[in-house]
Amino acid sequence: MRLAALLDPLLVSADLHSESKTGAIGELMDRVLMKFPGMDRAGILSSIAEREEIENTSFGRCFAFPHARTDLVGEMHIALGVSKRGIKSPTPDGRPLHVICLMLTPRNIAQLYLQTLSAFAAVARDETNLPRILSARTPDELIRVIWDTGLTIRTHLTVRDIMHRDVVTVSPEDTLKDVANKLYRHKVSGMPVVDADGRPIGMISERHLIKAALPHYQSMVETGVTTPDVEPFDDLLKREEEIRAKDIMTTRLFLTTEDTPIVEVAAQMLFRNIRRVPVVEDGKLIGLILRRDIVSKVIRG
Repeated sequence: MRLAALLDPLLVSADLHSESKTGAIGELMDRVLMKFPGMDRAGILSSIAEREEIENTSFGRCFAFPHARTDLVGEMHIALGVSKRGIKSPTPDGRPLHVICLMLTPRNIAQLYLQTLSAFAAVARDETNLPRILSARTPDELIRVIWDTGLTIRTHLTVRDIMHRDVVTVSPEDTLKDVANKLYRHKVSGMPVVDADGRPIGMISERHLIKAALPHYQSMVETGVTTPDVEPFDDLLKREEEIRAKDIMTTRLFLTTEDTPIVEVAAQMLFRNIRRVPVVEDGKLIGLILRRDIVSKVIRG
């Protein structure tokens, strides 16, 4: 099914007037209520606000995808609006918001919701779409722009729908200090280790750094030794410029592709007890899927 087929001209605004993201969401919600007047406006807006508090839904590239999965709606509704002037709001890249896509879905259709969200994200990633969207003067013209992208909604929920595309990586020659700095700076708990050709060859995490300081942790626990002769973390810090990522990373990798069903990856994560799965194309890293993504995006929404 074409993505544009999900858009109703009555729920599309080619010229939002609101000057804030919250106002734009309310403006789009009013369009939904004009077509479906029996909805609980306050309850739905509260669900949207709750989701925004958990994580800012501004995608970057001038797009935002506020949404709510709630039993206050019986089917998925998409309201699309464009702000010609732009809305000042916190965004990942500092650019103003121009396109607001409001998605309201019942809790039991996570697959369609995520596939639709993924398709709209693809619209945002293609920078050639934004000028055409901003030049649209009517809802029908705006829907035509989306139609011309040729984007479709797929049948099955796949890795492509929830994976991270901007992945923080390290090289096998990076020092322990380099790794620790990247983990802290990017607020991640683990990263793929990639070679010069961009191929994942290992994974390194906070656990590996701690294990480097406590290589005999199992015997310490079993024997009850909690005060070793040498302070292990002091000793590790003395060697932080000598130890390389390749010395402490795990090479036990499970790789996947964009087209792999989410259910299959989730099962492998449980079976192998792993938290991160590199996504590859022709052997090169193109993304990363995290165990918490399955919880936050598929289960929580």
